[in-house]
Amino acid sequence: MNLREFCSGSTILVDKPLDWTSFDVVNKLRWHMRKRLGVKKLKVGHAGTLDPLATGLLVLCIGKHTNLINDLMVGEKTYTGTILLGKTTPSFDLETEYCEEFPTEHITKEMLEEVRKTFIGEQLQTPPVFSAKKINGKRAYDLARDGQKVEMKKNLITIYDFKIDDRDFPKIKFEIKTSKGTYIRSIAYDFGKKLNSGGTLIELRRTQSGEQNINNAKSVEDWISFIESSELD
Repeated sequence: MNLREFCSGSTILVDKPLDWTSFDVVNKLRWHMRKRLGVKKLKVGHAGTLDPLATGLLVLCIGKHTNLINDLMVGEKTYTGTILLGKTTPSFDLETEYCEEFPTEHITKEMLEEVRKTFIGEQLQTPPVFSAKKINGKRAYDLARDGQKVEMKKNLITIYDFKIDDRDFPKIKFEIKTSKGTYIRSIAYDFGKKLNSGGTLIELRRTQSGEQNINNAKSVEDWISFIESSELD
């Protein structure tokens, strides 16, 4: 398939790098495709946002495949990462500075296991104030950064599986399988709170989205090389 056919309708898997927004990836690859094809417009979108501090699977839809975005976003998601117990930040991750510290000496393996089990199943979750959720037409994170009080509505989510590894305590490694719309930052914060401590998400990687797996993804640089080396006709 040449590049013109590829860009008329394709779905690609990208391993999003750290500190890039999902739109950074979309804009970068779209720019290279447009430049190579010599066109002014090209539809490119992603099926599920990843925060800048997260890495991993980003599903991009090109051309006619942008019509598939809503269907692709419905699938279950799997993430791996690390929660630091004993500290919190306003954003529930490292986007903002640590603001509070809590004891961790009282936390036992038995407590960790008991709390882990409480997350399995259907539940209501409060999204982070520092999120892209819209409130009266404005992004929640913009309101939060302006110092305004933000009331976040709870979302119904499902946690299908949640595994933890406490060998590097107070850092807790995890793998979690969730429904669409789950904020892993909120899981980290709530995990710490249920332990009568604090929790901050310090590392996150998406490995699965629906039927798509990170093992089949390519880096941004690899996709740029593909675009630059592809035939046009």
